[in-house]
Amino acid sequence: MTENPIVELAVDESFAVPANSDRMERAAESLRRNGFTAHIVDTVEAAHTLVTDLLPTDKTIFTATSETLRLSGLDDTINSSGKFRSLRAEQSDWDMSTRHDDVRVTRSAPDVVIGSVHAVTEDGKLVTASASGSQLAPYASGAVMAVWVVGSQKVVPDLSTALLRIETYSYPKEDVRAQHAYGVRSTISKILINGRELVPGRGTVVLIREAIGF
Repeated sequence: MTENPIVELAVDESFAVPANSDRMERAAESLRRNGFTAHIVDTVEAAHTLVTDLLPTDKTIFTATSETLRLSGLDDTINSSGKFRSLRAEQSDWDMSTRHDDVRVTRSAPDVVIGSVHAVTEDGKLVTASASGSQLAPYASGAVMAVWVVGSQKVVPDLSTALLRIETYSYPKEDVRAQHAYGVRSTISKILINGRELVPGRGTVVLIREAIGF
């Protein structure tokens, strides 16, 4: 049986360039004004250390599907080390075809969600696109605590540039990943804009001066 060829869309590689220090600082300060906790770290390894120290070990944690989490090692640490209460680990032996509603409910409102976003604007907005929307409910309000780990190349000047980045960089990259991982094309079905966090301490953004993910 012949496999379907991988479709590759054009990618705007200018969105892979890390933001400079001034832009990173502006984004972090804006995020703080908008109610988020914001950290800037120099390396992926430093982000891994910071995040694992921040995460509770006695609360349920849902890891959103994220190349940033995978490449940083956080996905493996949270889901496989046994140190944390990983929802994915706890549900690894579930029959997903018969427990779909249980999965939907538990992953929509975990104690903690951790993932990434596709863009952070310099005025402090987090922008995330999704095909299924599975990570958007806990990102928006379902999780008691949300942590986003973000490479510096995702810092953009404004919302219009964030949406352009999704269309011309993040989506084409995710489309190829989805074809390899699932055998299907991806799509931009839903976009979430987290513009302000009203609950003190709920949302934490870890900005990395290095580029990681897409």
